[in-house]
Amino acid sequence: MMKNTSMLTALAVFAAGISFCVAAEEGWVSLFDGKNLDGWTQKNGTATYRVEDGTIVGKTTPGSPNSFLCTDKEYGDFELMFEVKVADELNSGVQIRSQTKDGTNEGRVNGPQVEIEASGPNGAESGYIYGEACGGWMTPEDKLIPHKHFKDGEWNKYRVLAVGPNIQTWINGAQISDLTDEEKFETHPKGFIGLQVHAVGEGKGPYEVAWKNLKIREIE
Repeated sequence: MMKNTSMLTALAVFAAGISFCVAAEEGWVSLFDGKNLDGWTQKNGTATYRVEDGTIVGKTTPGSPNSFLCTDKEYGDFELMFEVKVADELNSGVQIRSQTKDGTNEGRVNGPQVEIEASGPNGAESGYIYGEACGGWMTPEDKLIPHKHFKDGEWNKYRVLAVGPNIQTWINGAQISDLTDEEKFETHPKGFIGLQVHAVGEGKGPYEVAWKNLKIREIE
């Protein structure tokens, strides 16, 4: 009887673990199926975006302004997860709650951006929040501390939690930012997600940035 009881207990714990995992995945939606760019539209710039080996790869075009591959759907409060790898020479980012100035694909993309850049020898600002075409750094200067949580030349896991005026970010499990910006939330309460390929000058590059495992969970 003791053996049977132990076995039943073990099975119950195992089943509970499965239920927890299933529940944890509820509400998550993939933004990219690994095969095509359905549901995405490029705004601004002439950088190129392609699907390669289950990833979205953005490639610079010399002289092009900043380019953005943007979701057709808009999001307000959400949790976003993705993995990214970027050339050491290239700056990039992921727009959240963003918009264009005149509502067209040609209008200037603007809104909060989660920074992506190589750490280099002295650390960098990856994971902090920048106001793309809307005021510059949202992260206060005293909190804009270079760090080395971003692993150069490797895939890096990002987590972004945006609820009301609060935006939190993590890179590879380490929390980077916990920002509350009421003023920016007034102007950008919702918008598209955008994958940035930053501008580079003539004669530079080409450089690439790649994303994979992009998924989002909307928060009611």
